Amino acid sequence: MRMYDIIDKKKRGGTLTKEEIEFFVQGYVDGSIPDYQASALMMAIWYEGMNKEETTNLTLAMASSGDMIDLSEIPGVKVDKHSTGGIGDKTTLIIGPILASLGAKVVKMSGRGLGATGGTIDKLDSIPGFSSERTDDEFIRQVMEIGLVDAAQSGNLVPADKKMYALRDVTATVDSIPLIASSIMSKKLASGADVIVLDVKCGTGAFMKDYESAKLLADTMTDIGRMSGRKVYAFITDMNEPLGRTVGNSLEVLEAVEVLRGNGEERLTELCMELSKCLLIMSDVMGCGDYRNEGLRDKAEKMIQEAIVSGAALTKFREFVKAQGGDDSFVDDPLKLKQPLYSFDVRARESGYLASCDASEVGNVSCILGAGRITKEDKIDSSAGIRIYKKIGDHVEAGERIATLYTDKEDILDEAAKRFLDAYQLSQNNIINRPVIYNL
Repeated sequence: MRMYDIIDKKKRGGTLTKEEIEFFVQGYVDGSIPDYQASALMMAIWYEGMNKEETTNLTLAMASSGDMIDLSEIPGVKVDKHSTGGIGDKTTLIIGPILASLGAKVVKMSGRGLGATGGTIDKLDSIPGFSSERTDDEFIRQVMEIGLVDAAQSGNLVPADKKMYALRDVTATVDSIPLIASSIMSKKLASGADVIVLDVKCGTGAFMKDYESAKLLADTMTDIGRMSGRKVYAFITDMNEPLGRTVGNSLEVLEAVEVLRGNGEERLTELCMELSKCLLIMSDVMGCGDYRNEGLRDKAEKMIQEAIVSGAALTKFREFVKAQGGDDSFVDDPLKLKQPLYSFDVRARESGYLASCDASEVGNVSCILGAGRITKEDKIDSSAGIRIYKKIGDHVEAGERIATLYTDKEDILDEAAKRFLDAYQLSQNNIINRPVIYNL
């Protein structure tokens, strides 16, 4: 078998066999296939696409290219949630404790942020003492003891994806649905969960800008999961403005705590409720049921609301933080978290309704403030970020405060405030806001 023939076959629109795909993945990981041939194949895939079987075979080959976490020691069904990335997305910090407090086993491996999109591990790292590093034994033991773990991806988890993504990033092949789907799902399969709920973001703050592209990605990942023997459900959700009222690491942790207290912002709470209901219904807590069953949805909602009202979900969050070495006292005393040196109120230039938002630009502003990375080597300021008081559809008066910026870098505040205001468009007419979930 020759890599030249595989490239030529795909270039001409042919369907690659399982053996040909495995030959490519194994050869690229072990170095016998050079970058220039790998990039040629990925460009051919970009042009010609892949069918369901090809995409699934690529995903499975990538998943098995490194460590595969064996969770068979943990009894019952293991659940996981994955978001394709957005601005202010702290749903993992909320959903995990809710589900674990109700008896579900939540196995989560999260990543760090790069650019406008924040990373769950960066948010958790803002908690004093918290460690995202777990050995396989620690990972399994923590799930068995408290029902919830969220760890950084291990160094040898899906090495094929690390190499392929780095190459795609510099060869203009990032925006290929089969390559995006296999990248995401290979990590999910290697992490070992039985049930996976996908939150596919759509809008100005997401990689997929329009519903049709988001739907295609969601369908592709769902097909991969089902063909790989996993239960998968995908939501397509709005990312045309930041999710919730905060962007930035410690700010988002504190907002997650407020949701667990029952005081969350409406759209964020709605999304967390639906994602939690879906995972709970599909788990063995509710008999591995069908999320589309209205009766099960009503029952799950009551269970989740009780977990929040009773304080069980917040108690589980504290257990989770302590289990990974963190100091949970910040829940009662937010000043235990790092505090910014400077704050700056952003005020509206004129009166009107907030009509639209470039959410990616809001994410870029948070990076300028210090909350995100431009390069992998950049250090994050856990206290930097944005607190947002007005959402799309709200009316604002000229001079009214619409956000507060937090940073340790005083010299960038004027630029950051200008860019934040420029990210929003005002209208003199009220608008109908988009739903937070498009495919309910």
